[in-house]
Formats: sequence, structure tokens, C-alpha cells
Amino acid sequence: MHTLPTDRRYSASHEWIKDNGDGTATVGITDHAQAALGDLVFVELPQLDQVIAAQAACAVVESVKAASDIYCPVAGTVIAVNEELSAMPELINQDAYGAGWIFQLKLANAAELNALLDAAAYQASLHDAG
Repeated sequence: MHTLPTDRRYSASHEWIKDNGDGTATVGITDHAQAALGDLVFVELPQLDQVIAAQAACAVVESVKAASDIYCPVAGTVIAVNEELSAMPELINQDAYGAGWIFQLKLANAAELNALLDAAAYQASLHDAG
């Protein structure tokens, strides 16, 4: 099992969000999620300038096994999407916490990040689901 990055927050639905420190945040799916899905073959990215509510489905990842919705951990407006995933969805499999990021948000309320799980709590939730 990979060590979870401690510089971000996690959702129970296996997304991570990293506060960029400037009112924006980067979102992706956890290594656990990509491993459960298997080899990714397609990513449907959110639209630029799309306003997304917290916990709303905003993107889709498809693997050879299944398609899975990606939920936005907090409310915000999409300011960037990882265009590389259109041609190389496997970046998520290869580097879920780095090159495999999915989108960036302008946060509607940075305090919402505090309601998410830290790395230790997310790790514990994986063991509990076990």
C-alpha cells in the first residue's frame, strides 16, 4: 500500500483534494480508487467554468471493468482540467497523486476542506471497509 500524501484531504468516495494555498485546489482520485477500478481507458472531464456543488458528480472515469463517477469534495468553479488524460487516462493509474490529477477548482468556501478526512482518517476508513 502506498503512503498517502498528508498535504491533502480525502473524501469517503475516494477523491483527494489539495489546497493550493491561493483559493484554488486540485482534485483527483486516490491510489486505492484507481487500483480498485483497474486499467483506465477513458476520462470524462468536467467543463471549464462549471460550478459544482459539494459532493456532486462532476467527472467520470472508465476502466475495462466499470465506469465510475467522480464527486467534487467541496463546492467550487472549475478553472482547469487535465487535458493529458484525454489521450492518456492511464496517467491516473501511474501517478494518482501527481500527473493523474483530474481538475482544479476555485474554492467557494475553503472552510469546507476541514470537513474532509485527513490522510490518517482516510487510511483508517479503508481498513474499516476492509
